[in-house]
Amino acid sequence: MDVKKVKVRDITVGGDKLTVVAGPCVLDTYEEALFIAREMKKCCAEFGFNYIFKASFDKANRTSISSYRGPGLEKGLEWLSAVAKEADVPAVTDIHEPYQAEIAAKHVDLLQIPAFLCRQTDLLAAASRTGLPLNIKKAQFMAPEDMASVVGKCSESGCSEVILCERGTSFGYHELSVDFRSLPVMRALGCPVMFDATHSVQKPGGKGTCSGGNRAFALPLMRAAAAIGVDALFMEVHPRPDEAKCDGPNSLCLSDMRGILRQVYEIDNIVRERIGFAAIEA
Repeated sequence: MDVKKVKVRDITVGGDKLTVVAGPCVLDTYEEALFIAREMKKCCAEFGFNYIFKASFDKANRTSISSYRGPGLEKGLEWLSAVAKEADVPAVTDIHEPYQAEIAAKHVDLLQIPAFLCRQTDLLAAASRTGLPLNIKKAQFMAPEDMASVVGKCSESGCSEVILCERGTSFGYHELSVDFRSLPVMRALGCPVMFDATHSVQKPGGKGTCSGGNRAFALPLMRAAAAIGVDALFMEVHPRPDEAKCDGPNSLCLSDMRGILRQVYEIDNIVRERIGFAAIEA
């Protein structure tokens, strides 16, 4: 099956360039978000990658009720819109409730459906009706082929521009594992595929009142995804990951991104120019 190209503002996901989706887990300050967006844009441009800024305005799925969730819907979306304008990049954010879809669509270029919510019909339908493309994360408890029903819900609700994202499978005990067969399986559904490198090394609830993780494994997993062939890479980056208010243990350091992307570039270039993406029959 041919893979549909998804337009996100002025870039194409599923075209001849790798797209990098990167930013902090959650918005902390506007100035920090803008700094990250500008630095990531420069890094990606160096290797010819597309770039989309990502951040959450409200993390509604924190381990503890007292954990920092973000600036909230109104202020957070204003910041996202301003960062996208000032840095001149597309922006994506996740939504958790159907009513948020129409509001968020006025401020960003791509809507994201969190993994735990990818089966929520009302949320998918509301997001699909906005007219924006969607990035849908595969649930930790779902087989990749089962994402066909998720794509079907979006199509029936008016959205044909869907990106599918792999973020690991949960087997309990605070661990996630990545089955890289999921990339060609989901791509066989006709959608461009994204790999979430940093949530795949997360340890949900691993610190009791917050999630843990091990960022050291993010680059090896990115290299594996690039070798198979992937349309986009998702990663959380922060200037000081150990001080990040959310997902610090699995976030990558902004100052390391040039070296990380150089390795990804070398592998991605071989795959695109010489051997092609790994593929299976639909």
